[in-house]
Amino acid sequence: MTNARFVPENELPLDIAPGAAVEAAYAAELARVEEALLARLPALVECDKELVPYFYAALRGRLKKRELRCAYLDGRPPADAPPEAIPTGVIGTMISQLRDAVRGPVGERVVVLPHLDLLVSSSGGGLTSEAREVIPLLYENPQVLWLGFKDPSFSVPKVIHDLFPHHEHILGVDRERLRHLVTQREARKLGRGFDPYELYKYVSGVNAVRLRRLLGALGGVDYPDDPRPAFAQLRRATLSSSFEMPDVDLDADVGGYDKVKTRLKNEILDILAAKSRLADEAAIKRIEALVPRGMIFWGPPGTGKTLFAKAMATALKAAIIVVSGPELKSKWVGESEENIRQVFLKARQSAPAIIVFDELDSIAAARGMYTGSGVEHSMVNQLLTEMDGFRKEELVFVVGTTNFVDSIDRALLRPGRFEFHLHIPYPDPADRRAILGIHDRKLGLALSERASDYAVKRTGDLVEGAAGRYSGDHIQALCRQIARTRLRAARPTAEPTEVADVEEALSAYLERPDLTKAEERVVATHEAGHAVCALFCEHAPAIDRISIRGDLAGALGFVQYADPAHRYVTTRAQLLDSICCLMGGREAEALLLDDLSIGSGHDLERATVIARALVEDLGMGGERTGVRRFARDITTSDATLHDVEKAAHAILEEQRTRAAKILTEQQALLATLRDLLLEKKVLDRAAFVDLLPESKRQKTHG
Repeated sequence: MTNARFVPENELPLDIAPGAAVEAAYAAELARVEEALLARLPALVECDKELVPYFYAALRGRLKKRELRCAYLDGRPPADAPPEAIPTGVIGTMISQLRDAVRGPVGERVVVLPHLDLLVSSSGGGLTSEAREVIPLLYENPQVLWLGFKDPSFSVPKVIHDLFPHHEHILGVDRERLRHLVTQREARKLGRGFDPYELYKYVSGVNAVRLRRLLGALGGVDYPDDPRPAFAQLRRATLSSSFEMPDVDLDADVGGYDKVKTRLKNEILDILAAKSRLADEAAIKRIEALVPRGMIFWGPPGTGKTLFAKAMATALKAAIIVVSGPELKSKWVGESEENIRQVFLKARQSAPAIIVFDELDSIAAARGMYTGSGVEHSMVNQLLTEMDGFRKEELVFVVGTTNFVDSIDRALLRPGRFEFHLHIPYPDPADRRAILGIHDRKLGLALSERASDYAVKRTGDLVEGAAGRYSGDHIQALCRQIARTRLRAARPTAEPTEVADVEEALSAYLERPDLTKAEERVVATHEAGHAVCALFCEHAPAIDRISIRGDLAGALGFVQYADPAHRYVTTRAQLLDSICCLMGGREAEALLLDDLSIGSGHDLERATVIARALVEDLGMGGERTGVRRFARDITTSDATLHDVEKAAHAILEEQRTRAAKILTEQQALLATLRDLLLEKKVLDRAAFVDLLPESKRQKTHG
């Protein structure tokens, strides 16, 4: 093997006992605790329970050489103690031993509390009865030199932490020490040439004692051509019960969103893949320092933010957990922060792992925008503390999802924290087609080409009965509805799904307004007026669909326009055409019905907003107001306000007159389009294009 990362088999130990593994893995930690105790500083070691006896044994051997004795209070009574003198239970025995150690002769010795967490752990925000008894004993004799152990899964009160000037936190093993913890026999199960970097991805959060146990249990043949089953065995053994191993392929299971996928690959996945191919340790460390650990996936609800996180986890062979911000909050002081700490602990023990904080803004809203209980700031601080505690080589990532990235506290978004921002918008037509294709394949819908085209077009609308646009979740729900309908009807697998099936799935269970014939006539006239004006306004966008079915929240009918060809530049001509089209509904009612409904109220509001913007903000109000921007405040004179309002009114009246002229000239088309709407209820481009003059037919195609 030429790769410098590989360790020759003959350089690995033949065998290694748990005690020797602890010495090899935690030599630096043992030395620091030893130094603290020799300096008469009580020390608290936070590590897994199974590691405690081995770590203590290694430390005791070091202290013994320094002629410092230890008293180990583990709750086991002396062999010669009469039964009646033994307190009930292990906890009772430990408290009795603690009392004797504090009140008896201290001497030059270390009093070891291997189960300190069990004695003083918090419960429901308060102290247990045992803790109330133990805490005073711990502070009773300042001459006692304490060595305490606590498991990371337990919390202890601050008053106990303050007793220990020296803290040592042990989680997993250091990557550079891993080569000393694998025997030659075990390395052979992982393929030819032992690569500690590859192994470390799956065991970075496993303590040395457990690691020895897991490696010793590895099955399979020596030097397998495919070592993945051996790594999969380790992966299963290190996975926390609260984490899952997703199976979401970024390309095969996530439809569309090519730009989003490309950025995720370029910035994260490809870099990590390149790291796995490197041989130079310095180059590897440089890459590890570049990869962002905190990420914000933001966009509207239902667009697949969590799905992208699962696809990322699948690509990295990482475990994932999705936690909701509100679920982490607790009424007990300090418990919300402890909940966050536990999530990170389990993630590091299950690495590679991704933590997804859903609704991150619920606990990390920008200061000044949120009126919560105040615990949110403590939770954010704990979140940042945990992220700062990652080792660079650990594959643990934090993804925060939110609908509005601007609502996140800016302190979290700066480099080094949540520095990678991935926008996942509503799907565009190409995305919707790809999403439909995936669900078509998975659910066996047999969508015809015409049905697929229709579904793509219809899901470009606002969601019927709601105010939002169609997201990936909505499209999935549509496909599931089609599948259920096909199942109920026992349709053959090969029978295609047609346009009518799509429309039925979209509208079968919607509650729509039950209009009278007279009401339908008013609505059809109104919408036909909008449409005809749009067809004869050069700068208005093309029409996609006209409906009087009441399938848009808050509206009895609507005209849907195609996406404009130019999305980022808006001209005065376009704004004037918009006002003209808005006036079209009102003027059509006046022309054909000789009456007016209140349905044009919202149109007039929107038209007035545009007219005022032309005058006040854009300097397009004409000679009377000039090219300037107006501010409506106490310094604005009545005369100026009068001029502004007069200029805006002139624009509105000009476009109203223009709309009336168009409709009068095209009255026959207006009446025909109205009657067709009354018959069909919904018209797409193809349904009315033949009614138009040849010169206007191209307009319906954008």
